[in-house]
Amino acid sequence: MTWETVIGLEIHVQLATKTKIFSGASTAFGAEPNTQACAVDLGLPGVLPVVNEEAINKAIMFGLGIDAEINKVNVFERKNYFYPDLPKGYQTTQLEKPIVGAGNVEITLKDGSTKTVRIHHAHLEEDAGKSLHEDYHGMSGIDLNRAGTPLIEIVTEPDMRNAEEAVAFAKKLHSIVTTLGICDGDMSQGSMRFDVNVSVRLKGQEELGTRTETKNLNSFKFMEAAILKEVERQIDLIEDDGKVIQETRLYNGDTGEARSMRSKEEANDYRYFPCPDLLPVVIEDSRLERLRSQLPEMPDAKKARFVSDFDLSEVDAEILSGDQATAAFFEAAAKTSGDAKLASNWVLGEVSKSLNASNIEIAESPVSADMLAGLIARIKDNTISGKIAKQVFEALWNGEGKDADEVIEKKGLKQVTDTGAIEAMIDEVLTANAQQVENYRAAPPEKRGKMIGFFVGQAMKASKGKANPGMVNQILKKKLDS
Repeated sequence: MTWETVIGLEIHVQLATKTKIFSGASTAFGAEPNTQACAVDLGLPGVLPVVNEEAINKAIMFGLGIDAEINKVNVFERKNYFYPDLPKGYQTTQLEKPIVGAGNVEITLKDGSTKTVRIHHAHLEEDAGKSLHEDYHGMSGIDLNRAGTPLIEIVTEPDMRNAEEAVAFAKKLHSIVTTLGICDGDMSQGSMRFDVNVSVRLKGQEELGTRTETKNLNSFKFMEAAILKEVERQIDLIEDDGKVIQETRLYNGDTGEARSMRSKEEANDYRYFPCPDLLPVVIEDSRLERLRSQLPEMPDAKKARFVSDFDLSEVDAEILSGDQATAAFFEAAAKTSGDAKLASNWVLGEVSKSLNASNIEIAESPVSADMLAGLIARIKDNTISGKIAKQVFEALWNGEGKDADEVIEKKGLKQVTDTGAIEAMIDEVLTANAQQVENYRAAPPEKRGKMIGFFVGQAMKASKGKANPGMVNQILKKKLDS
């Protein structure tokens, strides 16, 4: 049997406001447990919530950023449930009239093809606190610092058909919200969390299968692994004459284990009703136009500009424009060095490799965009070769100099470009390898191209990698063919 996977996502995006959505309590990360939960967050008797205007603005900016509908009248509701992470017994959210309506996000896949994922809506709501189980024997601890933190929950249509598409969409959404500046995108701190709805059906079947929801995935790697595992589980279950149960599941990225958490609730289980303490939010045209004028260059527009202005490939431009900090780093290095292609190659190559090895973000890179531009300048003016440049970069990364010039001088890495010196080295190489010279000259012209590589290697070895490779090739070919 040929199965088709159907995936929809619900993404919780923590809005980058200084205070909570309905109170003046701080949203700063890392405070001592329960030091940032006030009477409003706890829903104590007599308190009244007040909507954070900046949360409204940031939600609108998301809608404008994906060219979605903005609902000019949106309403807050109470979603009733009795978990200890929200002690007031309900979550204030939006259901019938969310702030952002339908929109679209285009994703690019590994093969270069594109696909549009439809956004059903995005609504504002408050976050819950956090249950802590590890440090308590037979009990759970509750940290309410996060309770009341403003979120937008973005809900997609079930448009994705495999883990690759889901991850590509998640990365694109991360790029959009960080470019807009409405979220810091730090998934390790819970700033973005993904709930994945997965079902399977026979290819060609129109009716959707029974879906499960795997909650709170906080990395692209874990999302991909959780989807693949759940798809395999559902197919095995159905093929063994079992039945998929609609439920909420958890995935542990560290152990690779997935388990059932609880049966999946329906909307009527939460007994939604309009919040009596909050008036409808009315958004005026003047606010929309003001926020629209503040929108930054979005990832798709940046990608198009990188292709047209810097002559980058679609693939390279897609990667570089996908992260705001990476795009800014590349653009600064490209403009300062005057060579966008080399800047792109270095950012996507050595810089990315070193960042991954050190497990840090580009904002923490020990090699700044200006330092990289200085290194590229020395490659362009033939002070160093591309191979030596990697040694210089490594030294800069390890803090062995303030710029490329200092490292080159300190380590004596300046490239040999003196024609006489290179000719003398090549003469020694040819004399020491007389038999190989005879073989080269006896070979037909079409085979000589590969054979000359031996002599280039010997010459570079003799120069300790400092000879200009282009000059070595040119002089060698002239001498060997004469």
